[in-house]
Amino acid sequence: MHRSIASIFYMSISLTLTECVILTRKIMPPKPVFQADVRRWISEGITEAMAELRNGTNSNNVNATNQRNQDTTNTQNNGQVGCTYKTFLSYEPSSFNGTEGPVGLTRWFEKLESVFRINGCREADKKKFASSKLSDGTYLFILFISQTSRFYVDARDIGVGPNQPGAVDYTKPEIETDYKGAWAIDNPNAGVAAMQLQLMPNDKVVWYDATSLGPSARKLEPEGTCPINPDAKNQPDCFAHAIAYDWKTTKSRTIVLWGEPWCSSGHLWPNGNMVATGGTFSGVKAIRMLPKDDLNANFIEKRDALGDFRWYASNQVLEDGSAVLVGGRDAFSIEIVPPSLDFVPKKIDFPFLKQTCTPPKGAFKFIENNLYPFVYLLPDGNIFLFANNRAVNFEPRTGKILKEHPMLQGGSRNYPASGMSALFPLKFSDDNQQPLNVEVVVCGGNKVDAFEKVDLKHVKDKVFEPALSDCHRIHPMEEGAKWENEQNMPSPRVMGDLLHLPTGDLLMLNGAKKGTAAWWDAIEPNFTPILYKPYKPMGQRFTELVPTNIARMYHSTAALLPDTKILVAGSNPNEFYTFNIELPTELRVEKFSPPYTDCKLDNDRPTISEPHTDKMLKYGKPFMVGVKFKSNIMMEIGETKVTLVYPPFTTHGFSQNQRLIVPKLMTVENNIIWAVAPPSGKIAPPGYYMLFVNRLGVPGQGVWVHID
Repeated sequence: MHRSIASIFYMSISLTLTECVILTRKIMPPKPVFQADVRRWISEGITEAMAELRNGTNSNNVNATNQRNQDTTNTQNNGQVGCTYKTFLSYEPSSFNGTEGPVGLTRWFEKLESVFRINGCREADKKKFASSKLSDGTYLFILFISQTSRFYVDARDIGVGPNQPGAVDYTKPEIETDYKGAWAIDNPNAGVAAMQLQLMPNDKVVWYDATSLGPSARKLEPEGTCPINPDAKNQPDCFAHAIAYDWKTTKSRTIVLWGEPWCSSGHLWPNGNMVATGGTFSGVKAIRMLPKDDLNANFIEKRDALGDFRWYASNQVLEDGSAVLVGGRDAFSIEIVPPSLDFVPKKIDFPFLKQTCTPPKGAFKFIENNLYPFVYLLPDGNIFLFANNRAVNFEPRTGKILKEHPMLQGGSRNYPASGMSALFPLKFSDDNQQPLNVEVVVCGGNKVDAFEKVDLKHVKDKVFEPALSDCHRIHPMEEGAKWENEQNMPSPRVMGDLLHLPTGDLLMLNGAKKGTAAWWDAIEPNFTPILYKPYKPMGQRFTELVPTNIARMYHSTAALLPDTKILVAGSNPNEFYTFNIELPTELRVEKFSPPYTDCKLDNDRPTISEPHTDKMLKYGKPFMVGVKFKSNIMMEIGETKVTLVYPPFTTHGFSQNQRLIVPKLMTVENNIIWAVAPPSGKIAPPGYYMLFVNRLGVPGQGVWVHID
C-alpha cells in the first residue's frame, strides 16, 4: 500500500461466530481475528479492484461510455438492485488524499457509507466507487454491511500520523475535556514519610523510610511494640518506619521493619507478595518479604542474602518471576533474585556501571550520577539499562552486553541528578507476538557537575543549578538506534515521577526546578503536574494541569491507583523528621484526579462488570471483560481500549518494573470485550496487573487480574 494512506482502515465484515455461544453465564471466545487476516481481506479486494481498473471499469477517471452503459439499468445480477456511478457522483463524494489523518478517514468512510445505503449499492459497486475516490490510486477492499462486527487495521507501518507504530488507538476522535484535574488531601497525617512505595494487589499501599535516622511521627501498634533496632545501637525502637495504607478507606496500620531499608529497591513476586531488597548498614544485603494475603503481617527478613551491596539499586522482574538487581553504591554488578527467600547469592561483575559512575572527589565525596539506573525488560528477554548518560542492552543472566547505544548529551539523568524515564505502552503486532513499538523516554535531570556545586560534602556555598527541561526518546531494539529529541517540558524538573495512566498517556509530577537529589540540595518545588501524550504532534504533547500547593521534593513518591487517581506521598529533604521550616518533612497524603476524571465524562465511563470478567489470564489465550455504562452506550471495537498496568515500586523518581500493555482486541459484542493476553513473560512478567477499560480516552475503575 502507498504510504500516504491513513493510519486506520475501517472494515465492517460479516462474521459467523460459531464459537461464540451465550447461554446464561457461559460465554466462549470467538476465533481470534488479527490484523494479518484483515489485511489479507483488504489485499484481495485491492487485487479485484486493480483487475477492474485494467479492464477500464474502475479508475479516478472512469470511462464515461462504460458508465453510460451502466446507467441504462439499475438492476444487476440475480435481480439485485444496485446503484450507478453517475448516481454516486451526484452526491459529490469527496476524495481521500491520505493526509487527513484517522479522524478524516473515519468521516470519509461515514459519508460513503451513507451514500451507499441511500442508493442500495451492491458490494461490487462499493469497492469500485470508493476506490475511485482515493486520490493516490490505491484501491481498498471496503465493505459496508450493517449489523456486523467492526474491525480495524492499525496501519502505522504505512506512515500516516505520528511516525510510530501502534500510536493510534481509536477509529474515532477521543472525547476531550478542558478539565485540568484536582487535588485533595486524602490523609492529613500518615505518620511515616514515604521514601519507598509499592501498591500491592490487596489494595494496600506500603511505604517506608529509614530506620537509622531517628524517630518517625508515629508509634508502632499496638502500644508497647518496641523491637530492637540494630541500626540504633541495638536499642528498643518504638517508632514505626513502615505502614500499609488502605487507599479505599485512608486507614493504615504500622509494620515492623528490620534491617535498614534506606534507599532500597523492590518489586512484587508473581503471587503478589512484596519484596524489598538492599538498603544500607544492617540491610545492605538484606531481602524482606511482606505477604499479600496476611493483612496483619510484618516484613519477613533474611539478612546477608544478596551477593553485593544494594544501596540505590534498581530491580526489574524477568519473564520467570525472578528479578535482576542492578548496581548500587560501589556495587558495579548485577544479580538474579528468585521469588523465594531461600537461594544462593551470585553476583555478576558489570564494568559498565563503573564506567558510567562519575568518580568521587575525595573520601565520601560521592558524585556518581548513575545510581537508581533506569532498567527495563525488553520483549526479547534482555534488559535495557540507562545509567548517567549512556545505555546498553544486556543479557540479565550473564551480564553480556549485546548493544551499546549512543551517549545522551546534555547532562546526567540518574541519582543524584535524578531525571525521569518510562517505557512506552506495548501494543501488539498482527500475530500477537511482538510489540509494535518498543521505545524509552528520558526527561529532565541536571548537569553533570550540578551535585558537586550544591552538596555540602563538596562546597560551603551552594549553587543550585537549574534542572533540565529536555526529553529524548530511543527505540532500543532497533539496529542503529539513536536518541531522538522530544519536545521540551514546559518547566525544568529534577526528582520528578513519571507514571503511566490507564489511557496510555503519562503523568509527570513532583520534584524541583533547581538543584539535585540529596538532603537540602534542591529549591523551587515544581508544583505543576504535566500530562504527556507522546504521540500527539510535536508542540502538543505536554499539557500543564492544576498545581498542588504541597512541595514534593526529595524522597517523594506517587502511584497510580485502581480508581484511576494518583496517590502522592512523601517528601523529606531533611536528614531527620523536621517541621516548621520552608521544606519540611511531609506527612500529608494527597490524591490527584487527572483530567479524565471529569464528572462530565461519566456517561462515557465504562464500569467493569466483574462477574463477566476473567481474573486469571493465560499467556496468548483469549480473555473476557464485561462492561456497563450509566447511559445506554454499546461499545464498539474501534472505540475500545483495554490496558494492563504493572504496579511499580517507586523511589527517588524512578518507578521500577512499571509497564503498560495494550492487549489485542478480538471482538466487542453486547458490551462483552474479548481480548488476547500478552504472549509471554518477556512482554508481561508473571504476576498481578491492574486492568482498565477505556472508551475513546475515558477510563473506568480498574480490577486486579493475574497473568501467567
